[in-house]
Amino acid sequence: MTQTPDPAGTRGAVDLSAVTAMTTPGAATAGAPPAAAAGAPGAGAPAAVPEGLVVEVTPENLQQALTRTVQVAGLLVLWSSGHPQTRQLLDTVARVAARQDGRVLVLTADLTGHPELLQAFQPLLVQAFGQATVPATFGLLQGQPVPLFPGVADEQQVGQAVEQLLQAAVQNGITGRLDLAPVEGEDEDEELPPLHQAAYDAIERGDLAAAATAYEQALAANEKDEDARLGLAQVRLMQRTEGVDLTAARAAAAADPADVEAAVVVADLDVLGGHVEDAFARLLDLVRTSAGEERERARTHLLELFAVVGAQDERVRKGRTALMSALF
Repeated sequence: MTQTPDPAGTRGAVDLSAVTAMTTPGAATAGAPPAAAAGAPGAGAPAAVPEGLVVEVTPENLQQALTRTVQVAGLLVLWSSGHPQTRQLLDTVARVAARQDGRVLVLTADLTGHPELLQAFQPLLVQAFGQATVPATFGLLQGQPVPLFPGVADEQQVGQAVEQLLQAAVQNGITGRLDLAPVEGEDEDEELPPLHQAAYDAIERGDLAAAATAYEQALAANEKDEDARLGLAQVRLMQRTEGVDLTAARAAAAADPADVEAAVVVADLDVLGGHVEDAFARLLDLVRTSAGEERERARTHLLELFAVVGAQDERVRKGRTALMSALF
């Protein structure tokens, strides 16, 4: 996936690099639903944006929101309620996403309303665009951010970026859809197979056990159903990480780097958060340095994570080569 910024896309960008301390605005600013910001450009269009398409990210729901992009491609729009003009981009992105028949989830983060999110995303902005500017848009595939463009962009530019994102999503086996109202003119032939739809619906309502069962049934009916295989691996990852305390898990792994069980928990969290290479490297190190049952545990879990990411992913191909070297 390549970055697709346009020089004109930096129009309206606000540099946040110098921000060292911020206070949360009043609730009317920070808590306003993204699709209903008063006075924002395009404010008359939100009626065309299906409910559930746009999710406002907070420090509390960030991990849960990122988890949803395991199944559905995501767009992350970073903006600032302290600079209302940056809100314009979100309306544009939402309108473009509304035409994708549920194939894209839009996440929006107000970096002024939530200083913790500014602290979390500032390094990402600097790495991607050279400075912490907003608005900025990233793609999200399995929780991993992909830089798209900084600043304000028009619908054509956003549409081109979304098209590239969806192509990358399909290549990585991310083919889920949001449960939204049907879009006029939707092609019936593009609907998901019944068991896949059942799995996706179960994920949407938080029933991971039912989702796993649906994917298992799909594989029982067709053992060559790679979409079901990938979906099942991803659901099992979500089950393993559900309710895990990230801070405690990392502390346990750091306290004893040879603890395989602690390592596999952190590796799961890394993959879920998009840090795929870190997860693979952690388990590869254990395959190289451990023996017996512990070595086998690290190896088999690494294979499970390969299945989560997808066989076509270049990182998996490199990981398999590295695993062979570690074993022999």
